[in-house]
Amino acid sequence: MKKIIFAFFLSFISYFLNVTPAQQIAGFSSVELQSRDLSVPGRVAAQRIIEMESGVVGGRHTHPGEELGYVIEGAVELTIDGQAPQIFKAGEVFFVAAGLVHRGANVGAVKSRLLATHIVEKSKPASSPVQ
Repeated sequence: MKKIIFAFFLSFISYFLNVTPAQQIAGFSSVELQSRDLSVPGRVAAQRIIEMESGVVGGRHTHPGEELGYVIEGAVELTIDGQAPQIFKAGEVFFVAAGLVHRGANVGAVKSRLLATHIVEKSKPASSPVQ
């Protein structure tokens, strides 16, 4: 189980900034709060606190499931391919449907903190970077 959680963490970091785990990720941190198997067979839910310094831009990526987010502090721009970018501020929520190419960026003057919940297929990587 620890290997699965560690693999999820590495893939999460990789997709968010579109980098390999070995690279430095300046201005970004992610802490797993929980990861649980769901009553729906083959699905897992994972929650993380994500912090991004001002100006940090994540890489384009997809998920094999849904992403639900809540902005705790700051302002985050969410860009989903084919849609106009949207800015979400503290207290606001966002949703990304499975398979949509998207990226997040801290567009505020202060650090952004998010609660991200991913409901994904257990047998697939939590995310996949997109060029």
